Amino acid sequence: MEVEEAFPLVGQMGPYQVYLCVLLAVLLQLYVATEAILIALVGATPPYQWDLQELSANQSHSNQSASEQRAFGEWLLTANGSEVHKHVHFSSSFTSIVSEWFLIGNTSYKVSAASSFYFSGVFVGAISFGQLSDRFGRKKVYLTGMMNGGMSLVAFVLLNECVGTAYWALAGSIGGLFFAVGIAQYALLGYFIRSWRTLAVVVNLEGTVVFLLSLFIPESPRWLYSQGRLNEAEDALYLIAKRNRKQKCTFSLKLPAERSSREAGSFLDLFRYKILLGRTLIMMFTWFVCSLVYYGLTLNVGDLGGSIYANLALSGLIEIPAYPICIYLINQKWFGRKRTLSAFLFLGGLACLIVMFLPKKKDTGVFAVVNSRSLSLLGKLTISAAFNIVYIYTSELYPTVIRNVGMGACSMFSRVGGIIAPFVPSLKSVQWSLPYIVFGATGLLSGLLSLLLPETLNSPLLETISDLQVCSYWRLGDEAMSLQALDGSQSGDKDSSSGSGSEDEEFYDADEETHMIK
Repeated sequence: MEVEEAFPLVGQMGPYQVYLCVLLAVLLQLYVATEAILIALVGATPPYQWDLQELSANQSHSNQSASEQRAFGEWLLTANGSEVHKHVHFSSSFTSIVSEWFLIGNTSYKVSAASSFYFSGVFVGAISFGQLSDRFGRKKVYLTGMMNGGMSLVAFVLLNECVGTAYWALAGSIGGLFFAVGIAQYALLGYFIRSWRTLAVVVNLEGTVVFLLSLFIPESPRWLYSQGRLNEAEDALYLIAKRNRKQKCTFSLKLPAERSSREAGSFLDLFRYKILLGRTLIMMFTWFVCSLVYYGLTLNVGDLGGSIYANLALSGLIEIPAYPICIYLINQKWFGRKRTLSAFLFLGGLACLIVMFLPKKKDTGVFAVVNSRSLSLLGKLTISAAFNIVYIYTSELYPTVIRNVGMGACSMFSRVGGIIAPFVPSLKSVQWSLPYIVFGATGLLSGLLSLLLPETLNSPLLETISDLQVCSYWRLGDEAMSLQALDGSQSGDKDSSSGSGSEDEEFYDADEETHMIK
């Protein structure tokens, strides 16, 4: 039998697969989330004051006029390290790399650079670990754990390939949910652990525990089967069956007599065909915006006022309702994928742009509710929903032969957004609302551009690039079908095969292809 026929025997979601979900979709994502936003607390700026007589004695960083801030900034440009250490005093509420190395003024960019370097590693991991896991196996590449983005991606694939296909959506949704919970968990850890070094050690101890537990999980039976290593695939399946308490099941794997040969797709195909070119450019920009706004708003929590720990926790918890909301809306005929994605991007961009019209440092009356903090949280909710939708929508826009290539290309631009995101909050030194203007303008633009894409709800799953032309006829309705029939003599066997295959059209369900690569 084939590997898919063996899963009903060994169990599609038994006790052992539940354990794998806890390990790879809960514990791992809790760790990945804290690593992704580690700089939000480790690189936060504690309150400080300076005692320069030529400026104004004992001025506080949190309570100063614009002229005083300018004067202090000009002094920082000319002061050497010893002078800064002598005249600037940080509060003892918590420590960070800023307070340890006095990364303020013209050296504050180093904090953003540290976060940017991290996302650069994620970028490399995202584009390399997928291909490496296809060649050397899921488990080996996952256990290296060298790059956070690659590790998370491979772990997602490994988990899905160890459970039945009916549970892929569940596994992906759990991962996304606990990424959001991981942000809130990090805020809680930071509240109780005020030393940045101790906090970093505790966070990475969590990753060490996940690594040690992962040493004993099996290799993906589906990957082993695809490589023709049938004995090893059977061993992995029997291990799952044993731990699912189904020790009496017996089976023997065999490769299919004839493997279907499909045309191969390449990266250049994304730009060679006009239909794919338009979709690719729009989706690349949309992925870029989702990552830019998502991580930009998360890393900007320290500038919202109030408790940095409460703001960070809320920015994570606010994502939780985004997942059921977007999954419900994208499956409704009156909203679908395209309108839902556009609406969330547009709403998030609008929420960020409204910030520029709010009075600065006024929290009375209506502004006690409508302020930069509440609008930032609204933007985080909507962009989280858009991020979840864009994974599903992108996979439906590309034919099967080029789907992984398209997803990989779009994911690359997502990581570029993550690399730039840490620097956007620093634009507040030019104008306090400028970061929100950047987030809002890019969100609105991507929302408008997404309206140019086709709707994919209840559309057949495209298999080859040639199916794109056939699909364009389907969207035109009965009149287009008549035109297609008239053109049958020119299309020959291609059109006839498309017609015969229409009886067995495969409709794509978003709940079966939920991805989590944040």
